[in-house]
Amino acid sequence: MKLKQLESLLGTLQQFSNPKIDLEQYPTGPHIASRMLYTAENSFGDVTNKVVADFGCGCGTLGLAASLLGAEYVVGLDIDAQSIEIATANAEDLELEMDFVQCDLRNLGWRGKSPVAHLPTLAEMIKASRLAVDFFSLRVSVCTNTSLKWIGRGTNSLFPNLRSSTEVVILVSFVGPIVHTVVMNPPFGTRKKGADMDFLCAALKIASQAVYSLHKTTTREHVKRTALRDYNAKSAEVLCELRFDVPQLYKFHKKKEVDIAVDLWRFVPQRIQGRGL
Repeated sequence: MKLKQLESLLGTLQQFSNPKIDLEQYPTGPHIASRMLYTAENSFGDVTNKVVADFGCGCGTLGLAASLLGAEYVVGLDIDAQSIEIATANAEDLELEMDFVQCDLRNLGWRGKSPVAHLPTLAEMIKASRLAVDFFSLRVSVCTNTSLKWIGRGTNSLFPNLRSSTEVVILVSFVGPIVHTVVMNPPFGTRKKGADMDFLCAALKIASQAVYSLHKTTTREHVKRTALRDYNAKSAEVLCELRFDVPQLYKFHKKKEVDIAVDLWRFVPQRIQGRGL
């Protein structure tokens, strides 16, 4: 897919109707989102045929961009249920398959020491889930410290007496799937100090291949130092500096639009077997 086509499709997505300032909810525009994912794929091969997680997915822009670029599987994670509803609608409008998990990223489990060879592959997990339940539509997911709960409505082939409207829940423990790439536009940390670094810390624990993230240019030295020293990143590289358009969303905004200088980072985690959700 060409860059202009990707940007055009992302420009059709619904955005926040009632953004929450405490979560620093600002839409990731199609211009910056398309270039972020296009760079990840065309410069590094981190998207196509990969498992991609969109941390703090909001309306799903980054994750859906990954899906449009041929990711094998994409999951979006966000603490806000309303955001996931919008993201789900966006995925349906584009006719793309993408799962969503409602959770606090700070509480994500980590498979750190589990050997990869003993873990089920993503394809095996999806196949097993669909053998158990014929999903007519995949609903919102809920995340706890010990399990992922995929909630759907359908008929259970093992229990044919269940009606099609019966809600069926599948619990999947944190032994899969392995996430290759994490993409995210985290909070800048202006409302809650350190929120941006909380996201980065979680991402570097989960990703097995790369983390792509946007951070304010003014925090460049801090981000690099913390990633390498405290979060054990193998490398931390600013790929380019971009202008993030912040529209007039909240009452305290005096200007119609403000451009904020942000860095597009690529972090490479240490190679540790068994990383994943």
